[in-house]
Amino acid sequence: MLFQDIRDYQILFLTLFLVLGIGTRDWTLQPPLILVAIAACILTQWVLSNLCNYIAPSFPKDTGQIISFRSAIITSLGLSLLLRADDWITMAVAGVSAIASKFIFKVGDRHFFNPANFGIICALVLTPNAWVSPGQWGDDWFYGLLFAGTGGIILKRVGRWDTTGAFLIAYAGLEAIRNVWLGWTWDVLWHRLMSGSLLLFALFMITDPRSIPNSRIARVVWALCIAILTFVLRNYFYLSTAVFWALFALAPLTILLDKLWTAPRFSWEKRPFGEVKSQKSGDSRGLDPDALTQNAQLLPNPLCPMPYALCPL
Repeated sequence: MLFQDIRDYQILFLTLFLVLGIGTRDWTLQPPLILVAIAACILTQWVLSNLCNYIAPSFPKDTGQIISFRSAIITSLGLSLLLRADDWITMAVAGVSAIASKFIFKVGDRHFFNPANFGIICALVLTPNAWVSPGQWGDDWFYGLLFAGTGGIILKRVGRWDTTGAFLIAYAGLEAIRNVWLGWTWDVLWHRLMSGSLLLFALFMITDPRSIPNSRIARVVWALCIAILTFVLRNYFYLSTAVFWALFALAPLTILLDKLWTAPRFSWEKRPFGEVKSQKSGDSRGLDPDALTQNAQLLPNPLCPMPYALCPL
C-alpha cells in the first residue's frame, strides 16, 4: 500500500527536490535524462533480479531487491539530483552501474556500496561528459531547512540520525578549525557548510540503512572517517566532489566494521518491537538498543490515525 513504507516518503521528497531544483534554480537538467535514469535503474533491477532467481534460485538474496522497485526509483532520483550529463548514454551508464553494484559487490546478502554514489563515480570515470555541481543549490537557508525537515522525517523512522550527526559535526568542526587557523571570517565557514548538495549527501546518501554499518558505534566511526577523508580531499586535493569520492573509497570498510561490532541488519519490513532474531536459529535473543530504536520507528502508532511515517512516537 502506498505510503506504508518510509521509502514512499523518500521518493516523494526527492521528487519534490527535483521539481524545485528545475523550477527555481534554473538547472540545465533535461526531463528526458531523468526518464532515462529511472528507466535504466528499474530495468536493471528487474533483469538482474530475475537473472539471480534463474541462475541460483536457492542462493541467499536480499529480498528487498527482489520484491520492490522502490530502491531503484530512489537511486534514479538521487542520480537525477546530483549528476549532470550531456547525453542519455552517460545517464544510462550511471543507472545501470548503480543498480548492478547491489548485485555484484556484496558479501552474503549485503551490498556495501551506496548505489547512487557508485553510479555517480562510474559516470565520472567511464564517460567524458559527466560532472557533479556541488554548488547547484547555492547556500540559501530555505533549501537547508527543507532538506533538514524532510531528511529528519526519514531519519527518525530509520533511526540513522547518529550517522548524519557524526558526519556533520566532525566535518563542520574540521572546517571551523581550518577557518580560524587561516584567519577567515565566519561567513566563509557558513558558505562552505550551507551547501545544499552537502546536506543532501549527509541526510539522504550516507544514511542508506542497507549499505552502512549495522551497529551504532560502527556507524559513528564510519561517518567520522568519511568526514575526515572528505575534509582532506576537498582542502588539500581540491576535489569539489570530495564527499562522493570519500564515500566510495570507504564503503568497503562497512564489512570490517560489521565484523568488529555486530548488530541486527536493518530491514524495511516491520518486526515486533525490540525483538532481535538470530540469523542461525531464528529465535529471539533479547532486546538490542539499535533494534529498539529501529522497530519503534517502523511500527505504526495505534493512537495516531495518520500514516505511521508521520506519527509521533
